[in-house]
Amino acid sequence: MLLRVIAVGTRMPDWVDTAVDTYSRRMPPELRIDWKPVKAEPRESGGGAARCMAREAQRIRDALPAGARLVVLDERGTDLDSPKLAARLSAWQRDARPVALVIGGPDGIDPELKAQADESLRLSSMTLPHALVRVLLAEQLYRAWTITGGHPYHRE
Repeated sequence: MLLRVIAVGTRMPDWVDTAVDTYSRRMPPELRIDWKPVKAEPRESGGGAARCMAREAQRIRDALPAGARLVVLDERGTDLDSPKLAARLSAWQRDARPVALVIGGPDGIDPELKAQADESLRLSSMTLPHALVRVLLAEQLYRAWTITGGHPYHRE
C-alpha cells in the first residue's frame, strides 16, 4: 500500500530530511511512504490567506494518487494515540487504496479541500512547526507499523 505524504513547503532543514528519510527507510516495501512536497504560495503575492490556500489546494489535488483516501492533518481533527493510529493504519491496509496524508501550509488547508477529506487527524493539541510535523508524522507511521507487527520498538 502506498502512503503518500503531501506537504506544503519545499525547503526543509537537513535535520528534517535526515529524520524523515530514516523512518521512511524503515518501513517495509509493502507499506512505503512517498513524500511529495508541493510549492507554498508566496504570501507576498497578495490576495490573502484564502487565495494562498486555494492555490496550494490545487497543487495538493494534482499530487493525489488516483482513488486515494484523503487524510488531512488539522488541529481540529481526530486525536489518536499510537495504538489507535496503528489500528487505523491496519484498516487502511485492508481497504487497499492508496492513502494521501496532507500537511497544509502556513495558513492551514483550504476549507474546501478539508471538506472533501475522508478523515481529519490531529497530531497534537499544540501548534507545531511544519518541519517538526513531518518528522513527527514519519515517526508515528513507523511506530504504528511496528505496533501492528508486534515489533518491540513501541513500549507501553
